[in-house]
Amino acid sequence: MKKPVILKWKPRSRERGVTMVLVALAMIAIIAMAALSIDVLTLYLAKLEAQRSADAAALASAKVIALSGITGDPTNITSNWGPICNGSTSAASMAAQAVAQQNEIGGIAIPTAAITVTYSAGNGSGISQSTNCVDLASTTAFGVNPMVTVKLVRTSLPNFFSRIWGNAGTNISASATAEAFNPSGSGNEGNQNTTGPLTPVQPRCVKPWVVANRDPLNPAPSGTNYCDQSGQPSCNKIVNLPEGSIVHPGISTGGTNNGIIGETFWLVADCKHDPNNCTLRTTPLQGNYTNSLQAANLEAPPNLLFLPGQVTTTPIAVPSACSSGGAYETAVVGCDQPTNYSCGVPPSANPPYPNVVDLSNNPNPANVDAAQCLIYQGNTGDTTASSGQDYFGLPGSYPFQILAGVNTPLGKNGLAGSPVSVSPSIVSLPIYDDTDASVTLTSGGTSNVTFVGFLQVFINAFDSKGNINVTVLNVAGCSNGSPNPVGPSVTTNSPLPVRLITPP
Repeated sequence: MKKPVILKWKPRSRERGVTMVLVALAMIAIIAMAALSIDVLTLYLAKLEAQRSADAAALASAKVIALSGITGDPTNITSNWGPICNGSTSAASMAAQAVAQQNEIGGIAIPTAAITVTYSAGNGSGISQSTNCVDLASTTAFGVNPMVTVKLVRTSLPNFFSRIWGNAGTNISASATAEAFNPSGSGNEGNQNTTGPLTPVQPRCVKPWVVANRDPLNPAPSGTNYCDQSGQPSCNKIVNLPEGSIVHPGISTGGTNNGIIGETFWLVADCKHDPNNCTLRTTPLQGNYTNSLQAANLEAPPNLLFLPGQVTTTPIAVPSACSSGGAYETAVVGCDQPTNYSCGVPPSANPPYPNVVDLSNNPNPANVDAAQCLIYQGNTGDTTASSGQDYFGLPGSYPFQILAGVNTPLGKNGLAGSPVSVSPSIVSLPIYDDTDASVTLTSGGTSNVTFVGFLQVFINAFDSKGNINVTVLNVAGCSNGSPNPVGPSVTTNSPLPVRLITPP
């Protein structure tokens, strides 16, 4: 019997090495996909870095615009826009460049040549941009809700995958537009929508000093005769009622009277200097020295009355060394909650009352204590020079230059005498309608009032009696739409909201 024939399989020689080839091809595909993923991730992260840098630069530039006071001069009456936004060497442009260059894109710093800053005005609809805001003045009012756009371009961004084909790098770009929005009469100027909703004013670090809606330097004084004095005309309002526009727009410098921005005067409590309670004065203040006690405790005109606001919530940003006082005092040395102030809401006969002044509290003793805790002033006996607090480097000139005082936190960190954009001396004050016939101010009690806007001021000094010398930095009237509540803002000291504009 023959043995069965067993056929043995032998691999064909031509199929040898196929697995190696497949593995090699798979490795190439895997490496290519990995390289592509690295490229895509690199570009994505670089794009995010560029966008963050553009956003930060635009907001920083808008903050400079908001703090400059040019929204208080919407039609450029005083021709002061140039130093703020006139080309690459202007304050707003340089702020954008400085902030952008603090960041990197793809691990490389952003050169100045890669940063483009342009300006536009109004709501941006159909309005061309310019690197020089003064160029816009002939066609539109830049001071009405001015906007700044920052564009960054990063060329030759290194990548991995594209190098295979000889591509040395990829270009990316990002842009952001920020706006310094002032609702003061915004429905009546520029190209604003008069029927749509308007952004409410959003002040930061509000002090419970509720000022009357009176401009103590408008009309301008004649010699030593000021408005609201006996035999003189009444002082004009700060903001118009009810649409909220600024009555005396413009910028005053060097003793001129070209507008409310830059005006310097004294804030004086509408309470006689009685340490026990608030006894209201009976006549307008300027030059009103009716007895020796008042004369000894008041500063000469120009001056503006204020009422102590009611503090019903826990103040914020209170220095630990100054937290032992009452609610009003801690709100002065820190910041009152902005939710205590509702813009344009009329007085209510029923609780909850939206805006209340507390005339059972005399603010003068707390203001004296606040001189050191709030602005770090060392000597209330000298109100003509800095004794530790921040101060104006070029008094009476524009743009405003704030220098760090030796006693302030920034001053102690080596910046004494250097320009700063953040200062404890920059505060926002609510403006109330002092002509409202329905409001009755009663000594020793509380009263409901209507807030019609906010006044941003720089505190130059306190005197030994609690009077406050201030310079106006900005004015924001309540919007001319339906009443809007005040909301907190974390981007700026200004009463003007600084916001990024999302492209449509």
